[in-house]
Amino acid sequence: MSMIKSPAEIALMREAGRVVATTLERVRDAAAVGVSLKELDELAAETIAGEGATPAFLNYRPRWASVPFPGVICTSVNDAVVHGIPNDYRLADGDLLSVDCGAFLEGWCGDAAISFIVGTAEPVDQALIAATEEALARGIEAARIGNKMGDLAYAIGGAARRAGYGLLADHGGHGIGKTMHAEPPVPNEGRPGRGIKLTEGLVIAIEPMLILGGKDDYYHDEDEWTLRSANGRRAAHSEHTVAITADGPKILTLP
Repeated sequence: MSMIKSPAEIALMREAGRVVATTLERVRDAAAVGVSLKELDELAAETIAGEGATPAFLNYRPRWASVPFPGVICTSVNDAVVHGIPNDYRLADGDLLSVDCGAFLEGWCGDAAISFIVGTAEPVDQALIAATEEALARGIEAARIGNKMGDLAYAIGGAARRAGYGLLADHGGHGIGKTMHAEPPVPNEGRPGRGIKLTEGLVIAIEPMLILGGKDDYYHDEDEWTLRSANGRRAAHSEHTVAITADGPKILTLP
């Protein structure tokens, strides 16, 4: 399958992206002290269905997974970096929650993630989220025709490293289209001038995952999906689906 999308295909992906953005907005608005992760998942399911779309994560089972993912969204709390399963855990004041959402509409996929604090925010957590969002913004800005993947990767990871944050090992962004995960891989760290050229029509999911304490290591939780920071520190995750166009990067997962 070609990595390059036509303008018409990108327009269809934009509509899938709107569904994802709407779902994330509704989940964020509903996330409050005492609300369970499962309740947020149910809200996401209702929202996606109401938009005529289908969830990309539910029952997703890549080759490495022994069990399919059981949720509509990923809900990762505090030291959970990504892939947290929505369960009966009820949010507490000060929790750092990362929510990842994917949806298919008319056969095309959108994928995005946000991180935020529930209730009272500590400055260190606010700074972590801001740094993750900034890394995403830098990556998007570098998603331009003529740049190379290494330029984009360096834009994501360079500032994060200088600020002392870890970057989740072995994980990064990805191509996206008719499937949620496609070529090419989109690393969160790299060297300028290296890798494939970024060309018009390429659509990628850019997703920095930053960890407090400067360490990259992680371990799998007992549920076999949730990835937790090995140092036990908090993490944040931000993601957008982005098309590379003649007019510059176009974010497809906005409201």
